[in-house]
Amino acid sequence: MPYRFRHIRHVEATIASRPWPYAEAHAAAIRAAWAEAKAATPALFDGEVLLIAERAITDDRFQAVYRPVRYSQFLHYMRHGAADGDTRNGFALAGLTSAEGALMMGVMGGHTANAGKIYFPGGTPDMSDVVEGRLDLEGSARRELEEETGLSPQEVSAEPGFWLTEDDKRTAFIKVMRSPLPAEALRARILDALARQDEPELADIHIVRGPADLLPERMPAFQLAYAEWWLAGGAAR
Repeated sequence: MPYRFRHIRHVEATIASRPWPYAEAHAAAIRAAWAEAKAATPALFDGEVLLIAERAITDDRFQAVYRPVRYSQFLHYMRHGAADGDTRNGFALAGLTSAEGALMMGVMGGHTANAGKIYFPGGTPDMSDVVEGRLDLEGSARRELEEETGLSPQEVSAEPGFWLTEDDKRTAFIKVMRSPLPAEALRARILDALARQDEPELADIHIVRGPADLLPERMPAFQLAYAEWWLAGGAAR
C-alpha cells in the first residue's frame, strides 16, 4: 500500500481495559504459536503491551484509546490476524538523524522477535509509558532511544510533533531526533555503548545516506517508505 506522512503536533491517548474479541476467539492458536515462538527464541517475554482499540485523526491532532494485551496475543495478531479496522500497533520511533542528515537505523539482534530487521529505535508501548493515565509517546521514543542506543535525550535535538503514517495494522509515530555528530562518529558512539550492554537489543547500526543504502528485504514497509520519503526531501516540504 502507498504510505502517506502527515505531521501530528498533538497526541491524546488514554488507556482502557476492555475485552479483546480477537484474543478470546483465537486463544488456543495464540498459545500454540507462543510455544513455538519461545522454542525458537527463548528470550521472548509474554509481558503486557498497549494496542490501539480506537482512534481519530483531525488536522494535526491524534486521539486514541489503547487497551492492554499480552505480548503473545499481540504477536499472533500482527503475524496471523486479519485487520479489523480498529486494532493497530500504535508505536513511537526515534527517527535518529546524523548531523549531515543520514538516517541511523538499528539492526535487531538475533535474540529478538524481529532478528535482522532494520528500523529506527522504538517499540510497542507498555504501561511504563503511561503518565497520569495517558500514554506518553514522546517519552516512549526517548526511552527506546536510550535503551537501544545508549544515547541520552540530552545528546539529541528533538523536533516538535511526529511524522505519522499508517497501514491496516500499524500506526507509526516517527519523532525526528537530530544528533550533532556525523554518521560514522554517531555509529561508533552507539556501538561503543552496545558493547557495554549485557544483552543489547541491537546488533548494529545501519546508515542510510541514499537509495543504495535501502534494503527492502530487511526493512519493514513503513520504514522503507519513510526512508524513501525522507531522501526525496519529504520532511522539508
